[in-house]
Formats: sequence, C-alpha cells, structure tokens
Amino acid sequence: MSKLPIAVAIFTILLTFSCQKKQETPLLALHVPEEVVLVDSSLITIPYSLALHPVSAAYAFEKERAVSEFYSKKIGLSDFSGSLLVAKNGKIIFEDYKGYANFASKTPISETTALHLASVSKVMTATLILKLVQENKIDLNEKVQTYLPDFPYQNTTVKTLLNHRSGLPHYSRFSESIKGWNSRKTLTNADVLDYLKRYKFALLAKNDTKFNYCNTNYAMLALIIEKVTEKSYAEAMREQIFQPLGMNDTFVIDFVNQKNEVSQSYKSNYVNHGWDQFDAIYGDKNIYSTPRDLVKFDLATYSSEFLRNDLWEEALKGYSYEKRGVKNYGLGIRIREWETGQSLHYHNGWWHGNTSSYTTLKKDTIVIIALSNKYTQKTYQAMKLSALFGDYPFELNDKE
Repeated sequence: MSKLPIAVAIFTILLTFSCQKKQETPLLALHVPEEVVLVDSSLITIPYSLALHPVSAAYAFEKERAVSEFYSKKIGLSDFSGSLLVAKNGKIIFEDYKGYANFASKTPISETTALHLASVSKVMTATLILKLVQENKIDLNEKVQTYLPDFPYQNTTVKTLLNHRSGLPHYSRFSESIKGWNSRKTLTNADVLDYLKRYKFALLAKNDTKFNYCNTNYAMLALIIEKVTEKSYAEAMREQIFQPLGMNDTFVIDFVNQKNEVSQSYKSNYVNHGWDQFDAIYGDKNIYSTPRDLVKFDLATYSSEFLRNDLWEEALKGYSYEKRGVKNYGLGIRIREWETGQSLHYHNGWWHGNTSSYTTLKKDTIVIIALSNKYTQKTYQAMKLSALFGDYPFELNDKE
C-alpha cells in the first residue's frame, strides 16, 4: 500500500482540527495585560505640568475634516514640499508631509525631518533670553554694552533688541557702506559685531522710538546668550530648550560640518538654492526643527514651570503703538490685534527656499505649523486656519 494516501489523510485530519480550534477562539478574547499602557501616538506631551484638557475624539474628527479640506486646496498641492500640523492641547488634529528633504537622493520629508525654521528661530532665541532673565543672568532693561562691551550703541537695551526697536542697521546691507566688501567671506556673529564697532553705521532710528524688523538684533542676542552662559549658542539652546522639552529632532546647524547633511533648500522644480555669506549667522535663523517638536515648544508656553507667567506676559504683549494698525511685535513674536478685540500670536520665516509659519492661538490653545524647503508662500496661508478654532477675521475660501 502506498504511503502517500495515508500521509494526505493524516494532514487533512490535522488541518481540520486546527481550523476548528481557531474558530472556537473568539477574536475579542485577546487579553491585554494590565501593565501594558496603550499610547496615543497623536498626543504630544512635555515633562512639565499643564492645565490643559483632553481633546474629545468628536472635536478632533470634526476639525480634521475641515483642516484637510483647506490643506488640499490651499497648501498641500502637487508642487508643495514640506509639512503642515495642527494641534490642540498637544493632540494632533491634522498632519501631513510631502516632498523631499534631499531631492538628489530622493529622501522624503517625514515627521522626523528637520527643516530650516528661518525667522521662526527668533521665537526660540527670545525664549532662551527670557529663561536667562529668570535665572537672573540677564536684565531686559540693561544696556547691551553691559554684556557686549564692544557694542558701539550706548542706549540699546536687551529689550529693544528683542522687540526690534533698537534701530540697528541690517547686516545684509553692510556691503553698501563698506568699500572693498568681500562677498565671498562667510560671516559669523562675531563679524557682525566687529563691523558695527569698526564702522559705527548710522542707526535707522533712535533707540525705542520706532519698530524696524532687523536680523542684526537677533545676531546680537545670540552673542549675549553665549557671553552669559559661557557656551555656544547651539549648546545653550540644546541644554535649556531642546533637551528639557524632548525636542529630539531639533538643532542649530553647524554650518561648516552639517550643511551637506541637513535638509536642502530649493527653488521651484527642486533647483538647489545654494548657500551665501550670511548662512553661518545664527540667532535670527539657523534652527532646524519638525512640526512635532514645535508642538512641544508651544506646549511649554502654557507652563509656568518652564518659564514664569510674568515673563510669558512680557513676551506676548505689543511694544509698537506709534502707528495705528493691526500688526505689532512682542519679544520674539509677532501679534495681530484687531479693533474688535481678537488677537493672535505668530511668526513667519523665509530664508532662501525655506518658508515657515508658526501660529499660536493662546485663548484657544491651538498651534498651527507649516514648513517648506521648496520656496512657496503657501505656508503663510496656514494662519487662516485660525478661523476654524476661534473668532478670527480670516476667510478660508478667498482667492489668495
């Protein structure tokens, strides 16, 4: 008798028995041990106490649909390379990532891809200054010369650097006043201070008389940070801001050693933007981060454990009222203040092909973050999403 029919018969019996056993075990009978904690991957937290309420699933679902519709029509089109994230109380309502961090290697942008924040970096520089005020290492009303003796303008204070009321000239325009300017030299923050000292350029306005947005202010603030901490700006930011908040994908670029490793900057059609002589200057720019890490930073602005409430209040109020208008500036943060009483805080950024938008709705505990490494102004449209979460005078369906 052949052994094959017997083997087939035995296999059939075993298979039938196995299937019956599987069918007898209900799918929902899976037991999860009590010590296992199911983590909500869409909830971002920080190690500081926060008086923020959980966000309901119904609320998140409703808002996600509205944000998604706006995103698909206004921002996340086929030519977009970047990210958008909207969160309330740390709960991610919407996030999406498109395009390439490096087009040549086809490295896609993901939730851990750090993009250049451009001038949104100023928000963090200002926060570190306030942390040092809290530690009694800096006085907001103290003269800059106290910390930087070579600084040539006697009346400029730390506060007027922060709120752009110093009247300092723009470092990007020094070449207009200096004969034989070397356009190939990569400038440092120390170079900017040295040029101010050597040439004593005329102020654009007397100290604290007029708002004039100027990157030189924040290059000087970075030097003050280094002077009082006795550490590099990058080290101080990492130790006082990034590490405490768990911003593990955020860093200040080491221009000499990292410029080929970081996400690249592009013109349209992924044409590489390249670098220029101002790319090594930091404080006003040069922080790379992700939307999820920026949510952690935003959560910290609601914590008095991270920074005292009175210092947050100093940062969030306006300082420039010599002209009537909606726009104002605090300490490292832009403000829109409407006559109807609404207000919001934000900062936009642009550097080469990178654009960024950080909008924080303090009354509604919402944060809206848009980043791109391929030049577009679509990132600035993200602020209009404020209208979905509070009484803000934006039109979601306008033609812009």
